[in-house]
Amino acid sequence: MRESKEQFSEGIDIMLAMDISESMLATDLSPNRLEAAKNVGHEFIKGRFQDRIGLVVFAGEAFSMCPLTTDYEVLNEYLNEINSNLIKTTGTAIGSALATCINRLREIPSKSKVAIILSDGDNTAGSLDPLTATDLAKSFGIKVYTIAVGGNDSEVKVDENTLREIAREGNGQFFRATDNQTLRNIFEQINRLEKVKIKDNVYRDVEDFYYIYLNWAVVFLLAAFFFKNTFIGNILED
Repeated sequence: MRESKEQFSEGIDIMLAMDISESMLATDLSPNRLEAAKNVGHEFIKGRFQDRIGLVVFAGEAFSMCPLTTDYEVLNEYLNEINSNLIKTTGTAIGSALATCINRLREIPSKSKVAIILSDGDNTAGSLDPLTATDLAKSFGIKVYTIAVGGNDSEVKVDENTLREIAREGNGQFFRATDNQTLRNIFEQINRLEKVKIKDNVYRDVEDFYYIYLNWAVVFLLAAFFFKNTFIGNILED
């Protein structure tokens, strides 16, 4: 008997928005907040199965760096290219970042759409209020997770309030990453919360022995008739 298995996934569409403002260069995470976030981003991508993932970067404004894709090799290359010099406008435009994620996700016919906002500060730039953007996300069925990055003792303070409100209103969760391991644990937790559903179809090839047994039965039956009319049959009857 041979067995084969096919896997089908109900894909999750995920937009990861990463703050690249100057404050993300603080070294309370190693080697700094931004590089720590990128390293964990690589690990997060490695743990997905057939999910489409896209990247948004933001500082004083936001733009989509990589559209939704299942080409994780290309996605990792884009992630490697992220640096604090990509956007010259200063500030932290969280609302604009979320809006950019929404634009990528809103018309996707996916059962599960997720935006992950990673930042270390309050909304200080952009023309769209973060909570207004969160309401838009809800209307398109997009769940929003937020991660505040930064140590408690750092000179570059972390403002959690806006990120907490976004997560609460966006049907997601808020996380605080104070060190590299905590940040890694957060992405592992999101990975479990938004795990892809995999359906297994198992196929079996069963060999049919019916005709083999039938042929042998016919042989034995003919042999019985043959020997019945011979001296062997007479001996057996005696």
